[in-house]
Amino acid sequence: MEDPGAPGAGGLPTNGNGNGGGKGKQAAPKGREAFRSQRRESEGSVDCPTLEFEYGDADGHAAELSELYSYTENLEFTTNRRCFEEDFKTQVQGKEWLELEEDAQKTYVMGLLDRLEVVSRERRLKVARAVLYLAQGTFGECDSEVDVLHWSRYNCFLLYQMGTFSAFLELLHMEIDNSQACSSALRKPAVSIADSTELRVLLSVMYLMVENIRLERETDPYGWRTARETFRTELSFSMHNEEPFALLLFSMVTKFCSGLAPHFPIKKVLLLLWKVVMFTLGGFEHLQALKIQKRAELGLPPLAEDSIQVVKSMRAASPPSYTLDLGESQLAPPPSKLRGRRGSRRQLLTKQDSLDIYNERDLFKTEDPATEEEEESAGDGERTLDGELDLLEQDPLVPPPPSQAPLSAERVAFPKGLPWAPKVRQKDIEHFLEMSRNKFIGFTLGQDTDTLVGLPRPIHESVKTLKQHKYVSIADVQIKNEEELEKCPMSLGEEVVPETPCEILYQGMLYSLPQYMIALLKILLAAAPTSKAKTDSINILADVLPEEMPITVLQSMKLGIDVNRHKEIIVKSIAALLLLLLKHFKLNHIYQFEYVSQHLVFANCIPLILKFFNQNILSYITAKNSISVLDYPCCTIQDLPELTTESLEAGDNSQFCWRNLFSCINLLRLLNKLTKWKHSRTMMLVVFKSAPILKRALKVKQAMLQLYVLKLLKIQTKYLGRQWRKSNMKTMSAIYQKVRHRMNDDWAYGNGEYLQSS
Repeated sequence: MEDPGAPGAGGLPTNGNGNGGGKGKQAAPKGREAFRSQRRESEGSVDCPTLEFEYGDADGHAAELSELYSYTENLEFTTNRRCFEEDFKTQVQGKEWLELEEDAQKTYVMGLLDRLEVVSRERRLKVARAVLYLAQGTFGECDSEVDVLHWSRYNCFLLYQMGTFSAFLELLHMEIDNSQACSSALRKPAVSIADSTELRVLLSVMYLMVENIRLERETDPYGWRTARETFRTELSFSMHNEEPFALLLFSMVTKFCSGLAPHFPIKKVLLLLWKVVMFTLGGFEHLQALKIQKRAELGLPPLAEDSIQVVKSMRAASPPSYTLDLGESQLAPPPSKLRGRRGSRRQLLTKQDSLDIYNERDLFKTEDPATEEEEESAGDGERTLDGELDLLEQDPLVPPPPSQAPLSAERVAFPKGLPWAPKVRQKDIEHFLEMSRNKFIGFTLGQDTDTLVGLPRPIHESVKTLKQHKYVSIADVQIKNEEELEKCPMSLGEEVVPETPCEILYQGMLYSLPQYMIALLKILLAAAPTSKAKTDSINILADVLPEEMPITVLQSMKLGIDVNRHKEIIVKSIAALLLLLLKHFKLNHIYQFEYVSQHLVFANCIPLILKFFNQNILSYITAKNSISVLDYPCCTIQDLPELTTESLEAGDNSQFCWRNLFSCINLLRLLNKLTKWKHSRTMMLVVFKSAPILKRALKVKQAMLQLYVLKLLKIQTKYLGRQWRKSNMKTMSAIYQKVRHRMNDDWAYGNGEYLQSS
């Protein structure tokens, strides 16, 4: 996958002098112009501030609720309120909802659920809207956003205790099987938000209940905590001979992608599916607790560290100059010019010998601004490509004297040690001993790692060090158990598999798992900002496009923001869902993880993620596709302002978009999961030219994102060639400082002929 913006992509062939093909003088300006345009593209990101981002299971409570609604749906808040008030006045006289006692509220909810069971579709929708108004927090009686969120939680617990979720689940089954709605949507040339009204109301109520009940707070009463555990159990296990709720939502996703139900509000389906999986299986903190518990059950030593906590303590590095990517583009300066420049070789040697200084100063320190200003003021005619390279390479390697730049307390306090404890696998020890025995003795002893007879003393010390850092994973134990079961199936008997929520979900997904993965990736492809509109691609905008298209410029601007926001939320939900599934399946059993990973790779997940990152990632992360005054619950308290350019542009003042940064990190983690210890998948990264794409993502100064980018670069470094490594020494240093070490891994100097077997 080539980057059209890279100087060498698209084939800038080089001749022996390092210039473009043909006559060097004719080709040099082209190469220089491409170089300059690329430089201009990346210039604004060099001074990108460090992003204060806290990674977690999800965004804040209000933000997660607001993303359920598109701005096109805002008019329906008033409709829901009107439906509730009309029904409430016929049942309760002279009081408002918040003035009722709890028993009276329960009685009214019971009456609402009775009125749901009517034949008339129109009357049923009105009652469902009244229930939705309750779940939204009865905002007509509230004075602030905090009140709306409080009463939304209160009402959702009340609705659940009265059996509302089960009633809406039956209605959802009816709507999914509604062939009339499907055929009507198929006949229409363009599906709009009006075609999914009933489904959107049902899914909104269910999402609000799941999200509000899932949220744990210390002040929650005992009854709410009991209800939360009961609700989790109901969603996790098959009740009344029905499949788990997540499988129903997966079937909706596949039905939507097959084209049989183009009117499904896919964003709401995906958000609900993600939150149901998170609620039933557990988030990242729960995963870590499960991992610790499982290691203890298997008799394995405790974990040395919690990866999420280690990353939180890491500092982001300043990005390397994008000009260093010239090694990838084969635009090297002519050897004759290098020989003619005094001090060039000495400067390179100085840089090479001073790598240890990186431990004493900020990594990737930005180039001297004065040097860059001088470079900008230089005339184009006096500047050559190698001259620009040399200026950009100038980096103060020796720290300034204390009188000029005193070290801050933060700099002094920063630990000099590496953040991760090194790990060694059993296979690494076996491979090391195999090579040593072949060299010194002339024969091997298979998997024997204890017999060291005939080996010199330094080899003994090396093996001792390797064993000190040996790490046995849960997956290793599971694979060993499977091999023993395969050898002795009769004597060992049938394995007893505990019925955990993860196991039940996997068993339910197993038969249609390829279809589920393909469907999710199809939607991800359609929602990616780098995807071009194609006639055969699926329409994911059915629940955001209004019945009547905008006629003014401001309405078009609002719809454009809404569509971009809609796509971002879809990407966020799919990335988080896939990562959660992979991590839970890997903990449950390694072969479940491998099976899901295999189908993701078959469905072209690796090139899809690389295609997603083949854009200006910094612009994507800092995009402001939101209108704060139209976000829930703000839009329910205040009167909607008149649509103006100022009101559209008046978004939040945060320096980045939380959901987009969250999506990028999760996609990188997903790519790491798929490629780790897999030679053929690592070679896919090389073949698709992922190095320049990934290296551009280092412009984002956020430690967690940079860590997973560096991990992906590390596994393919040995295949990128010596020239790439020479041209990207800052990136190599960052990998050394931030990524976990494998003691006998030759990632930094290997020639690509050897990869440790997985």
